[in-house]
Amino acid sequence: MSRKVFRQLKTIEEVKEIIRKYFNLKPKREIIPLDEALDRVIFEDIDSPIDIPGFDRASMDGYALIAEDTYGADETKPVYLKLAGKIEAGEIPEIKVKHGECVAISTGAPIPAGANSVIMVEYTSIKNGLVSVMKPVTPGENIQATGSDIMQGEIVLRKNQIITSREIGVAAAMGLKFLPVYARPKIAVLSTGNEITPLGDPLEYGKIYDINSHTIMAVVREAGGEPFYLGCVKDAEQEIKKTLFNALGKYDIILTSGSTSAGFGDIMYNILNDLGEPGVLVHGVAVKPGKPTIVALAQNSLIVSLPGYPVSALSIFNIIVKPIILELAGRGEAGYHILEGILTRKVISETGRHEILPVHISNKKGVYYIYPITKGSGAITALAEADGFIEIPENRVILEEGERLLTSVYSNLKPANLIVIGSHCPVLDLILEFARGRNPSLKYKIINVGSLGGIQAIKRGEADIAGVHLLDEATGEYNIPFILKENLQEQTVLIKGYTRLQGIIVSEGNPKNIKTIGDIIDNKLTIINRVKGSGTRILLDNLIKDYCLKRGLDFKKTCENLPGYNVEAKTHSSVAVAVKHGKADAGICLKFFADFYGLTFISLKEEEYDFLVGREDLDREEIKLFIEVLKNREFHKIVYERLKGVKFTDCSGSIINM
Repeated sequence: MSRKVFRQLKTIEEVKEIIRKYFNLKPKREIIPLDEALDRVIFEDIDSPIDIPGFDRASMDGYALIAEDTYGADETKPVYLKLAGKIEAGEIPEIKVKHGECVAISTGAPIPAGANSVIMVEYTSIKNGLVSVMKPVTPGENIQATGSDIMQGEIVLRKNQIITSREIGVAAAMGLKFLPVYARPKIAVLSTGNEITPLGDPLEYGKIYDINSHTIMAVVREAGGEPFYLGCVKDAEQEIKKTLFNALGKYDIILTSGSTSAGFGDIMYNILNDLGEPGVLVHGVAVKPGKPTIVALAQNSLIVSLPGYPVSALSIFNIIVKPIILELAGRGEAGYHILEGILTRKVISETGRHEILPVHISNKKGVYYIYPITKGSGAITALAEADGFIEIPENRVILEEGERLLTSVYSNLKPANLIVIGSHCPVLDLILEFARGRNPSLKYKIINVGSLGGIQAIKRGEADIAGVHLLDEATGEYNIPFILKENLQEQTVLIKGYTRLQGIIVSEGNPKNIKTIGDIIDNKLTIINRVKGSGTRILLDNLIKDYCLKRGLDFKKTCENLPGYNVEAKTHSSVAVAVKHGKADAGICLKFFADFYGLTFISLKEEEYDFLVGREDLDREEIKLFIEVLKNREFHKIVYERLKGVKFTDCSGSIINM
């Protein structure tokens, strides 16, 4: 065969453009059993079909009781409660706890009606049916609330997330037997050359073992592909052509190495051109090493002939082939390393025990920030959400805010280019997912710490965006008064978001004819509250204060006498479930959660959910895209279809200078 002189050399970018033009880079989806999903990549966002836990449950062995009955108890003056029964994990409680009573309860067992706390068994003793309580407890203590770990409908596993043992555990907790994943691209690997010897065969003089095939198959696996070894073939045109022809259409990519240079006897160019249209697309790349590379396409299989030298072959693989496999497989680079970061809030550990604490990690202007995840050992999502962990030695009790710590990272950390810290809202998830659809390079991280925590994160320079919905009691204005209190008006702006309809939720049909907060107070009905500092709790307090002002009542005493006021739910879902199952007569909740659980909704107020952003960040592309989505009519329609009670206005996305 005559010598083949290289045609016009292509740059790397030109090669990539040619491949993208001719080769279908659209990833394929497949559904696989959960037990086979390790190290695969999630193809699409996965919502939880259930609340986890699906009921209020005890987080400790002990006694379920009414917290107020224990006030003032100590070892010298215990409180005595009548033992009314026992509840084991898995049982459906039929007991209703009354004042002066308690129920023995096992870890994980459902909390009976009437009880609002659990006292650990270590602080009690029992004799003749009476339980001695030697320590006071607060409402909600040692109780894991409904949906406090995972909320039904919450996006828990996200598209492009690599599945580890942690994600397997989360999926199992949600009852998912199968997962949608990116199909692994099938990659055939072939070595050619008279000098190549298969591994295990005796090595003759002048021969070399097949280094490339096994090395390339390894890097294919690292990139998320599924390699298939086609063996070693000598420089015989018909044998190579037959092997390649039989592989066409069966594999996404066929990789050969050897037989590509312009030297005598090299035959690959003609073989690839004869396999079918369009044939050879690239013959020679302007790169060192790797100039002899050939790229061809036939029967929907991309064929890349790599140079024979291992360094050259791997160089071309890394710059041309690996990005293709990564894109088809939905993967990023994997790895493990340790980094130094700044602790964002104080951590109190238990002395005498070595603690491993999962953390979020964010990167803002080159500085890593560490956010402890403190959901507790019963929270599956503490694993799924974590980027890594910090270790607290047994002789440390307190880690102070601002400390620099070494953090172990679960995989090579790819810093987010948009960090959102503040109050969580399902609409925010939709905003960011829609934005990522417009810009696939957008990598975001959401850290839910509440509205006030979001403002502080902006103030400390840790966040790009903070979601806030805080109602000022004095002015009746949302968000701006709280920003002014922190003196952030010069360095920040407020991006107007949308309104969310808040209201009273009651059992379907409203059997107790509740219309206002006053009806609940007047009739001494049971309410379920939200955690301190939440926007919903602030709304409730303001409504109670207005009622007290009109009636000449004392606010503090009214709250003390309101059944359930001290029972705190961590999520809107927890409020809805409590009302749904009769543990509370009413609660305040967003409309779309009331609709989801089939409850009657009495409108109270459209609250304003806005976004705090640093003034200097307004020119960043990620922030511009975020604002564009807020204004996008197509996006508004998506939200209206999925989340009732949300309203965008002509002001959505507008910038407010304070």
